[in-house]
Amino acid sequence: MKAFLILEDGHVFSGVSIGAKKEIISEIVFNTSMTGYLEVLTDPSYAGQAVCMTYPLIGNYGICYSDQESIRPWPDGFIVRELSRMPSNFRSEDTIQKFLKRFDIPGIAGIDTRALTKLLREKGTMNGMITTNADYKLEEILPRLAAYTTGNVVERVTCTEKTVLRGAGKRVALMDFGAKNNIAKSLNSRGCQVTVYPAHTSAEEVLKSKPDGIMLSNGPGDPKNCGAIIEEIRKLFDSGIPMFAICLGHQLTALAMGADTYKMKYGHRGGNHPVKDLATGRVYISSQNHGYVVDTEHLDPKVAVPAFINVNDGTNEGLSYVGKPVFTVQFHPEACPGPQDSGFLFDRFIEMMGGDR
Repeated sequence: MKAFLILEDGHVFSGVSIGAKKEIISEIVFNTSMTGYLEVLTDPSYAGQAVCMTYPLIGNYGICYSDQESIRPWPDGFIVRELSRMPSNFRSEDTIQKFLKRFDIPGIAGIDTRALTKLLREKGTMNGMITTNADYKLEEILPRLAAYTTGNVVERVTCTEKTVLRGAGKRVALMDFGAKNNIAKSLNSRGCQVTVYPAHTSAEEVLKSKPDGIMLSNGPGDPKNCGAIIEEIRKLFDSGIPMFAICLGHQLTALAMGADTYKMKYGHRGGNHPVKDLATGRVYISSQNHGYVVDTEHLDPKVAVPAFINVNDGTNEGLSYVGKPVFTVQFHPEACPGPQDSGFLFDRFIEMMGGDR
């Protein structure tokens, strides 16, 4: 069945429908990872977005459910150049086509994803529609696209109740703003007992459990839509308990301490982003997925100082807070599917809590 991707600037791409046969409007973003499409699909940070994979062949190693980063996929839609018809992998349990249909996610294949990516890089992230309706009327669709916003998607992706991953080491409270599974696993594999809390859990409830450390997770959407969460993070920060934050958690901590954030032209999404550690000068290749960034131009140096920067565009990739056992990063040290260059940051967090590497 024929399908169409319609962008808010009027561009139309035609291809073949994959996955669910339904119409969606979403923010269109691109990911430059060569592998890891299942981890991309199940990353809660993509809620409210449709993902274009720049690698030309997707689905060739099938679906292995144990590789999921959450219980289900979150993007509104999936956009690929070519979808593999026959996966070849001894671990494969399903095809990506069946996976998309099972979770009611529509997509489009057969379009020039290079042209789409160049367009998004030149004009910036745009809203778009995936539809199988060949009789669409552009003049009716464009106002709908312009009006679309992702909204407060953290509400959609956070867990509904507290859960515990048992461990004999330090006790970590993980705030779930859309956490990837491997954040808790990275801590748990280092011996930590991890208690995962829903996003809107009060600081008082978290502190009542007397954690050794607090972890703030990644998540989707504009950090400025999370006003109530920001207030609770300020209380957690003031507690003096060691804190480590990733991605959205990094942005929310900055906002809680008086800094600002802004939306990037097209964001960073992929597994090949170089970040520089300003303390050592060493560069790490990182996994990233974000469309917002902390504004360091107006950062109070008495509160926090930049710890990492992006080598490509110089944007902030991490902060170290002055006089507090708190550090935050924009990239993903838990990686999955990789690279795992910066996994040592979990060891640093454990040392901050008084534990062994």
